[in-house]
Amino acid sequence: MLNAAELERYARHIVMRDVGGQGQAALKKARVLVVGAGGLGAPALMYLAAAGVGTLGVADDDTVSLSNLQRQVIHTTDDVGKPKVESAGTAIAALNPHVAFRAHPVRITAANVMQLIGEYDVVLDGSDNFTTRYLVSDACFLAKRPLITAALGVFDGSLTTIRAHETNAAGEKNPTYRCLFPEAPPPGTVPSCEEVGILGALAGVLGSMAALEAIREIVGFGEGLVGRLLMIDARAMRFETLRYMRDPANPLNGDKPTITDLSGHR
Repeated sequence: MLNAAELERYARHIVMRDVGGQGQAALKKARVLVVGAGGLGAPALMYLAAAGVGTLGVADDDTVSLSNLQRQVIHTTDDVGKPKVESAGTAIAALNPHVAFRAHPVRITAANVMQLIGEYDVVLDGSDNFTTRYLVSDACFLAKRPLITAALGVFDGSLTTIRAHETNAAGEKNPTYRCLFPEAPPPGTVPSCEEVGILGALAGVLGSMAALEAIREIVGFGEGLVGRLLMIDARAMRFETLRYMRDPANPLNGDKPTITDLSGHR
């Protein structure tokens, strides 16, 4: 149930036909884990908290640095040197006291990811490395959790939703992250943001869109991004959507699956 303060806070959601009181109640009941409180995770956390997601968890073992503040808007100058989960929790509490915040000041590994994911309904991955992305996507399949995953380049970004543990309306298995990207690029071939830079406002756009996708997954309106990759070109201010299908040879839900646990991850 929503109390009087919550009814007023979420009034602009509640009057929407596609959300309403029932949708807002679903948001309050939802538990979302955000992987990374950085460029993507920061705006996503702010909008998920503002939307009234009942429980927000953040997994990040990093501390705030001055160079983060160009794009990681959940942190402030006074937070430099603090654990990111600590400053994120402070910001979320100030924005919406109705949200239960859970800090996980750890790096996600094969040893802890299943326990972490098992405590949440939806996972939003805003990590900045391929090792974590593949680990989280494989774990979400095994744990049967929906995954919203986003990635940033210098002037580009992408976003998709993975529900590989489910079937579509035609009874066909949904695609996995590995159907879209079968293998990670070789180490050293993709430069880091420290090397090539990143446009701060683009992180805000894509992180907000990831939050929107999570909200749509929870409330259940519109056409989600399952089987669709949304791509942003910030130079041309162009948005494109690419449809992708399940690969029968993929190792998770393919015709001959070979990944049945996380033993292949370090």
